[in-house]
Amino acid sequence: MTKLKYRRLLVKLSGEALLGKRADGIDPAMLDQLAAELQSLSQSGVELGCVVGGGNLFRGARLAAHGLDRVTGDQMGMLATVMNALALADSLSRQGANAGVMSGLDMPQVCDRYTQRDARRRIAAGEILIFAAGTGSPYFTTDTAASLRAIEIGADLMIKATRVDGIYDKDPLKHADAQRFDFLNLDEAIDRRLAVMDVAAMILCNDNGLDLVVCDINQSGALLDLARGKAIGTRVTCKEVTR
Repeated sequence: MTKLKYRRLLVKLSGEALLGKRADGIDPAMLDQLAAELQSLSQSGVELGCVVGGGNLFRGARLAAHGLDRVTGDQMGMLATVMNALALADSLSRQGANAGVMSGLDMPQVCDRYTQRDARRRIAAGEILIFAAGTGSPYFTTDTAASLRAIEIGADLMIKATRVDGIYDKDPLKHADAQRFDFLNLDEAIDRRLAVMDVAAMILCNDNGLDLVVCDINQSGALLDLARGKAIGTRVTCKEVTR
C-alpha cells in the first residue's frame, strides 16, 4: 500500500455534488459513489471528516429575492445540509463504514451535537464524521464551516471536491480560453477574488496555516490519490508559490 502523506483530512462536498444527473434533489447512484470514495479513504487509514452543503435541496437567495428573511433562509439552508448529511451517512453505513453525523444545531432525535472534543475522539477512532448545519449560525457559508471544522479537528489538508477539476482565472464553462492554476497562494486567491471559497473561509485557512486543494469529485480515486500526495486539481497554499 502506498504511504499516506496526509493522515487526517476534511473533505468539503457541495450539495450540487449529490445531484448526479438530476436537476435537483439527491441522485442515489451519485450518493453511493461519493460514499464509496470516502470509504476508500477511511479504509486506507485516513482519519476523515466531511462537510456537505445543501444547495441541491435549498438555496435561500431565491426566496430572499422575494422578501424571505436572511436568517430564516440560512436556517432553512442548514436543515438542507442535515438532510444531505443523513443520506450520506446512511449510504456509508450500508457500505460497511462506521459513519456518524454531528450538527451545529441541537437536533438530538436526528444526530449528535457537534463538539470539538467528541469530534476529535471519534475521528481518531476511525469513524467518518459528517458535519452538518454549517457553523450553527446564520451569515456563514458551508465553506466557512468547512474551514472552521478542518482547523478544529486538526486536519492536515482540506479538500474541496467540486464538479470542476480545479481553479480557473475565469469561468471555464463560459470562456474557452480560461486557464487553470496548478498552484495558488491564499493571499493571491483572496486578493483576486477567485472562485475558490468565500473570503471568510480562505482567511481562516490562511491565518491557521491550512492548505486546501480543489479537485473534481467525479475523478475516481482522486481523494485517495491526494491523501497519498499526488498532485491533482489546484493546490492553494499559505506559502509563497514559485512559478
